[in-house]
Amino acid sequence: MDRSRIAIIIPAYNESTTIGNVVCLASLYGVPWVVDDGSSDSTGQIALNAGARVVIHASNRGYDQALNSGFAAAYANGCDAFVTLDADGQHNPDLLPQIIDLLDEGAEVVIGVRSRQARLAEHIFAFFTRLRYGIDDPLCGLKAYRASVYEAHGHFDSYGSIGTELALSAASSRLRLEQVPFEVRNRADTPRFGLAFRANLRILRSLVLSLLHG
Repeated sequence: MDRSRIAIIIPAYNESTTIGNVVCLASLYGVPWVVDDGSSDSTGQIALNAGARVVIHASNRGYDQALNSGFAAAYANGCDAFVTLDADGQHNPDLLPQIIDLLDEGAEVVIGVRSRQARLAEHIFAFFTRLRYGIDDPLCGLKAYRASVYEAHGHFDSYGSIGTELALSAASSRLRLEQVPFEVRNRADTPRFGLAFRANLRILRSLVLSLLHG
């Protein structure tokens, strides 16, 4: 797959410490698209200086809306595949060649499987998706999709978790799905996108809606 046709979508909120290195490493395997989700620091400028294409939200709209904007921008530019990557350095960009190879070999969706999940709600969500779809880590931010999957399933966001919704819609349609286990790196500070309690509530809401839509 042509590197220039692979969009690596990186939602970022106040990640000035890590975003430059993440963009530099990701650019070895595709075109980084950073969505600066209303950062109050220099995240967007650092990403731009590192070679990313940058989509800017004037105010903080949350992780899933940042993903939505990244997908829409990359799709409008004719990309053949989309890879989502966290901005905090917890996802090792060295995994990208393996993920892209799986797309080249015919996979339509590739999902990362983290060595650990941070929240109780993530374990609950994963329990249900493992039983129903065989997906071990539906909420992992490291995923990849062929453009055809986004064309068929991506122009909606029914329950505020477009990356997960795309993966589960693909599984429901019996598209070819592969999973890649990996070790999660530690981050030095607290997550930017949401406090633990609110994040757990949002995840459980997404679970209920995914079951209703499934």
